[in-house]
Amino acid sequence: MSSTFYIPAVNIMGEGALNDAIVQIENLGFKQALIVTDPGMTKLGVADELKGLLQARGIQSLIFDGVQPNPTVNNVNAGLDVLHTHQCDCVISLGGGSAHDCAKGIALVATNGGHISDYEGVDVSKKPQLPLIGINTTAGTASEMTRFCIITDQDRHIKMAIVDQNVTPILSVNDPKLMAGMPASLTAATGMDALTHAIEAYVSTAADPITDACAIKAIELIRDHLHEAVHNGTNMEARDKMAYAQFLAGMAFNNASLGYVHAMAHQLGGFYDLPHGVCNAVLLPHVQRYNAQVAAPRLKDIAKALGQEVNGLSDKAGADAAIAAIVKLSQSVNIPAGLTELGAKEEDFSTLADNAMKDACGLTNPIQPSHEDVVAIFKAAM
Repeated sequence: MSSTFYIPAVNIMGEGALNDAIVQIENLGFKQALIVTDPGMTKLGVADELKGLLQARGIQSLIFDGVQPNPTVNNVNAGLDVLHTHQCDCVISLGGGSAHDCAKGIALVATNGGHISDYEGVDVSKKPQLPLIGINTTAGTASEMTRFCIITDQDRHIKMAIVDQNVTPILSVNDPKLMAGMPASLTAATGMDALTHAIEAYVSTAADPITDACAIKAIELIRDHLHEAVHNGTNMEARDKMAYAQFLAGMAFNNASLGYVHAMAHQLGGFYDLPHGVCNAVLLPHVQRYNAQVAAPRLKDIAKALGQEVNGLSDKAGADAAIAAIVKLSQSVNIPAGLTELGAKEEDFSTLADNAMKDACGLTNPIQPSHEDVVAIFKAAM
């Protein structure tokens, strides 16, 4: 059975990556860029700095900073209006997952037409999006380099999962200098998001030797560097290693896809407007406890990557060790203990489970749960 490996054509990593990327953008011949970002990047002056770097290379740009956390259909439509008004020939996303996802939505509709909701699902679009460059400022989502785009439909109170080769950026940029200012809580949430990506990709039914290698190395890097990045954000080595970790995790899930942690977390985020990484972190041990029914040997591998001694352990004991290590790491970076702290309500779980079972991310979970199973996992995570 054949498999296809998706990744941007060019990926620039490490300190100084932003300056190298500007040269690449100039060489691509773009003249009018739409910078898609959030108000925080504008307030910090990062968006204007990027605009100046582009201008020095003869590239004009407009800043659209209307991206909100859990970007919405309305955000995509507003950015699309700016793009059309100024006839932009490329899109540059600046920020974390929200900026990248919103930019993907804008770029996809710009060339394919219609409405962003038309592209919910797997490979629905017909044409490549407008060329997109993803400049990352967090270490977690890997949206700057993936074919995943998550947009909140505020009318239906759900997150739409758009998994489409045509939303893959042409260039990704991970410069740890841009990540040094991330607050501890965001560093923790995005780092646990990256861990979730790696673990879900490793237990995925679509995993292969390439994604396995990426996932395990990502887990090892997160094990060694997330705590330091959270508690000492100026440590550039920790920031750099977490940038590599999230990128490797992105390579893994971009090709092996994900599972029910994401399928369920998307519903929590869309319904309650909660941070995606935190939802993933809270759900991760509970979904893996359920997955251990069929994926215990793989979870034992994960336990080893997380630094646990697994020699002589049964597969079940190894899976238990992995889950315990996940919980311990979450606690060490101050992730909330359960969904109760996030304001989730049991009376909503049936609706959330209905929507989770429609999420494309769940298709590659190692075991397909029933509606009752999903509700039970939500309850266990309270």
